[in-house]
Amino acid sequence: MNAFFAEFLGTAIIIVFGGGVVANVLLTKTKGNNSGWIVITFGWAAGVFTGVSIAAPHSGAHLNPAVTLALVLTDKFSLSLVPLYITAQMMGAMTGALLVWLAYKKHFDATDDADLKLAVFCTSPNIRSLWYNVLTETIATFILAIAVLDMAKPEVGLGSLNALPVSLVVLGLGLSMGGPTGYAINPARDLGPRLIHALLPIPFKGGSDWKYSWVPIVGPALGAILAALVFIGLKS
Repeated sequence: MNAFFAEFLGTAIIIVFGGGVVANVLLTKTKGNNSGWIVITFGWAAGVFTGVSIAAPHSGAHLNPAVTLALVLTDKFSLSLVPLYITAQMMGAMTGALLVWLAYKKHFDATDDADLKLAVFCTSPNIRSLWYNVLTETIATFILAIAVLDMAKPEVGLGSLNALPVSLVVLGLGLSMGGPTGYAINPARDLGPRLIHALLPIPFKGGSDWKYSWVPIVGPALGAILAALVFIGLKS
């Protein structure tokens, strides 16, 4: 498996688990309907565990442009490979979202609430205050990125043995920091599925909330940059 396909497949798997658990909890007539936030956070964490386990031996399992950025800024990853990795991550996120829609298509059709349908694909804040929303995403991604930087092997990223630790970090972030914004902490995870939501023929789906779409990009990017600066400072 080459690095591009590993990043593509690992990211797609994260979205199948994560988007799938949100669909199971929120959409009409599912087995897990209304099972709650803790179920959602465990679903995302399981997705990260599975995606990292599969991708780590082949690509270092970034599976997140913010992680790739943090690794580049700390000289743990080559800048020349960034376009390849981010393209794979975006394509994987979009593919994963498409698979979730296919699996839950009848439930999307049966659900009347456009906001619940959108929530399967991307994040949105419970209280819309954009700069506070950016701050929340920055803090959460900072914690994720500083943890990954501490685990990452030079010139690669995460190893297979780090699948469980990083998934526990994601689980904890969901439980502790997920309330305000839904903890995107990954620009590809939010933007890729949001694009798929805009393109799919979902009945009565409403808009894709593009006015908010920059928040899950800017916040994680800032968090990654801050994590890199702190990591460099601690190592100096």
